[in-house]
Amino acid sequence: MTELPELNPIIHGKLRLALLSLLSTVEEAEFTWLRNKTSSTDGNLGAQMLKLEEAGYVAMEKKFVSRKPQTIYRMTESGRRALTEYVQALKQLLGAAIEG
Repeated sequence: MTELPELNPIIHGKLRLALLSLLSTVEEAEFTWLRNKTSSTDGNLGAQMLKLEEAGYVAMEKKFVSRKPQTIYRMTESGRRALTEYVQALKQLLGAAIEG
């Protein structure tokens, strides 16, 4: 039997996986857009984005637009690589179950 692949615990969280999946499809995303797409609370979204940022998977930029603060997130190359590796490990783990 082959050894089971290790799933990245940073990505494996439901909300963090959803956030990286969303960010992988756009150049950049604003905090409120991510919040609305995931139906998350401000606090939970902020905490999960911080974990992704600390891991180097996303980059954050704060700026002001018409005197209102705006937080923009972008997925990093490291984040793209990590998400790709996670998906490959998940496919390996599920194996035949997803090939049928």
